[in-house]
Amino acid sequence: MNIGITYGIIFVILLLLELAYFRIADRFNIIDRPNERSSHLTIVLRGGGIIFLMGILVWAVVALCGGFGELHQVYPWFLLAVLLAAGISFVDDIRSLPDTLRLVVQFIAMGLLILQLFLVTREEGLFTDGNLWVNGLFVVVALVVCVGATNIYNFMDGINGITAVYSFAVLLPLLLMNRKVGFMADSFLVVALLSVMVFAFFNFRPRGKAKCFAGDVGSVGMAFILLFSIGMLIVRTKDITWLIFLLVYGVDGCLTICHRILLHENLGQAHRKHAYQLMANELKVSHPVVSLIYMFLQLIVSLGFIYLCPDSALCHWMYLIGVLLLLAVAYVLFKRTYYHLHEEYLESLKNV
Repeated sequence: MNIGITYGIIFVILLLLELAYFRIADRFNIIDRPNERSSHLTIVLRGGGIIFLMGILVWAVVALCGGFGELHQVYPWFLLAVLLAAGISFVDDIRSLPDTLRLVVQFIAMGLLILQLFLVTREEGLFTDGNLWVNGLFVVVALVVCVGATNIYNFMDGINGITAVYSFAVLLPLLLMNRKVGFMADSFLVVALLSVMVFAFFNFRPRGKAKCFAGDVGSVGMAFILLFSIGMLIVRTKDITWLIFLLVYGVDGCLTICHRILLHENLGQAHRKHAYQLMANELKVSHPVVSLIYMFLQLIVSLGFIYLCPDSALCHWMYLIGVLLLLAVAYVLFKRTYYHLHEEYLESLKNV
């Protein structure tokens, strides 16, 4: 069968699966009610991002059947990892779970993801070169960093469309690099993009118009998909600077956490202090516009990294550090200019 037809059939299957989930969510009242911390005003179905997980499972079935023209390895430990992480997140979407339980499951799932990287790329010598203790320390650091990145990706899912279009902005450069380097099955990334397109159709809409939200199952599931793909690229090239594909989210997420620490806030409590939240809530910028700003920023950073930097470690690090500083300065200046509007909003809540 022509590969284009295969992808077309998968897209239709994913669309039908998403519609079927909507009926289930409506039947069992899996909804997101707005509160004073929310950026939405109406009740919306929660968990529509489960389509990302469904997409990867559909990909695995088709790949095992040779539907992409050849048999592909389906990364079984990764599939188990994303099922665990997305599964516990889906349960948390329905009924709140203790933070400790979610973190324990995320660490176990991330351990399985790293195991998959080792098994797939052991011929690259990632964990066999050098001292055993050094490699062990690398694994521990990778676990902490990746679980942190997963939760930042989850924190950033706060307005219509941002998870969909930002995920597109990460998957597209990964697909371009895969055509160049060949670090994983091309079809994996294409099907992930198709699942993003299906979700975006129902979520990339103005405030109050979204049919569904991604939920933790969507944002955490997509974080695992992206981290695994970037991990495969890092292992193949032995170049950790490819984490730049997540830099825009990383700067906003990390600096917002630092800001909240300075304010002595409980980091587990919901808030509206991210730069994108200030744009959407205090500055009244349309949700799709804010989401597109993040998408284009990440695309510019990633495509510049791919096409402007030669294959030189020095150039990669200089580009990464330079863009990191530029984004950090832009974030701080934006907050210094507009954060007072959020303080006024918080003050108004006290007077209600």
